[in-house]
Amino acid sequence: MNFSRWIPEPIPCCGRRALLKSAAGIATVGAIGVPLLGAPQLSDAAAMTKEMRDELTPDQVIETLKQGNERFRTGKMVAHDYLAQKRATVAAQYPAAAILSCIDSRAPGEIILDTRIGDTFNARIAGNIANDDLLGSLEFACALAGAKVVLVMGHTACGAVKGAIDGAQLGNLTGLLDKIKPAVEATHYEGERTSKNGEFVDEVAKTNVHLTMRAIRERSSVLAGLEKDQKIKIVGSMYHLVGGRVDFFT
Repeated sequence: MNFSRWIPEPIPCCGRRALLKSAAGIATVGAIGVPLLGAPQLSDAAAMTKEMRDELTPDQVIETLKQGNERFRTGKMVAHDYLAQKRATVAAQYPAAAILSCIDSRAPGEIILDTRIGDTFNARIAGNIANDDLLGSLEFACALAGAKVVLVMGHTACGAVKGAIDGAQLGNLTGLLDKIKPAVEATHYEGERTSKNGEFVDEVAKTNVHLTMRAIRERSSVLAGLEKDQKIKIVGSMYHLVGGRVDFFT
């Protein structure tokens, strides 16, 4: 079986005043007096503190991630001082979100969302599925470490999704792809249902994100309980390799 066909083809290729002018910036900074995740610093903190993180609502965390992606895709990312961020997080970490994304080398969530060291937990696995170990990791992130958002991130031209569509078999990969196959079957699509059809692949990837969100809620009473109590939000997203946009959805 030729596995190379599941590897996607290469894709051709703010200052303080601006932030304060934005409605979200005014709401977040004015109301709680903390910097947005990864945004130009409005304080001397190089990393998220417990007080800053605990003041944020899940909706505010989601908004900061959206703003971070806007900076990324428009080429206006923050000039990160990673050494300062590293030093600031040596003693403790207070991430505001946990990102469950694909292992794809072109889809690093913390960069796509322009966050700092210490802002997000990052769990990566082919096809952004939720197995028992990942569920446990997300439970740690939210129930014990205080993250406010679980973000499931799929992406376009996903090789794992292509493999699931084609019924690939290779060692331990076979079992992993079997967990994506329900998304293939659940995707309503009238056109060509093959891995050669990029539109179908992307529709399956989006369905897979929805099924992963459902699995998190159904298989983790811890996370489902936190969401029911409005302490966290579980949201989905799709990252577009062309253009760099992340679409968020519930």
